[in-house]
Amino acid sequence: LERLGIEYAVFDEVEENPSFNSVRKAVKEYRGIGFDFVVGIGGGSPLDFAKALAILLVEDVDVADLYVEGRRWRSIPVVAVPTTAGTGSEVTQLSVLTDDLGNKRGCQTVFPVLAFLDPRYVYHLSEDLMLTTGVDALCHAVEGFLSRRATPPSDALALHAMKITFENLPKALRGVNEARRNMLIASNLAGMVISQTGTTIAHALGYPLTTEKGVRHGAATGMVLPFVIEVMKEENPEKVHKVNEIFGGNLLVFLESLGLYKIKVDVTEDEIARWAERAMKAKHLAHTPGVFTAEKIVKIYKEALKT
Repeated sequence: LERLGIEYAVFDEVEENPSFNSVRKAVKEYRGIGFDFVVGIGGGSPLDFAKALAILLVEDVDVADLYVEGRRWRSIPVVAVPTTAGTGSEVTQLSVLTDDLGNKRGCQTVFPVLAFLDPRYVYHLSEDLMLTTGVDALCHAVEGFLSRRATPPSDALALHAMKITFENLPKALRGVNEARRNMLIASNLAGMVISQTGTTIAHALGYPLTTEKGVRHGAATGMVLPFVIEVMKEENPEKVHKVNEIFGGNLLVFLESLGLYKIKVDVTEDEIARWAERAMKAKHLAHTPGVFTAEKIVKIYKEALKT
């Protein structure tokens, strides 16, 4: 931008799972200046933040208003530069933010007009970050494939993303650059999937593990996913069988082999019960196959967390 003589400002205070107040701070600082576009650089948090900010710089509303159903917003263009291989946020119209009560919530924002996928950014990710973002991509592909909103085109993308992930995520964790490059592609494909299908109840179950227990988003969702799809199997056994087949015969065993369940979470019975009741109100349920009850969700948490 400097070489082209384009004036710019940098907001570098985006935390993991960005809060409404962080968005408000950026809006207060930059609304009214007349920016032509927003560039989001980073993992899913900065990209989701950038998409929300692009609306709020031109719409005189609060960030909480983005959750009003059915509204269409004006925005300035967003350019997305992902630096992790997991969220796919560069190709979705969604922003997941943390509200004033500490709950993670997704809302419709805008699609980026341009995305740059430079694998050099992911070559230097830590093993821990590669794991949680890679598992996030896996969850997007699996959930989109199993969603009631799935279509033949989204299924084709999801199947390809799952196969790339199975073949490359273990090697990516060992630092193989080609595998990390391939995971960036898998993440992008899986993002295209959920831009059409949305995510399922697995994401809703993962949110409190992140907001209340500090488990990174991809890991939190991945830990519950194998147990969630067992309930989904009631409605769609063929597709669940296909998922397990792609991941070497058993998705849970594959995730265990990555070391995902080495993450330990201390929870109480009361916390699990509260999370289950909250999940029963999640919009994700509408397009999640299978019949989920609070009792089944409690069981999922206990199996995933080995409590």
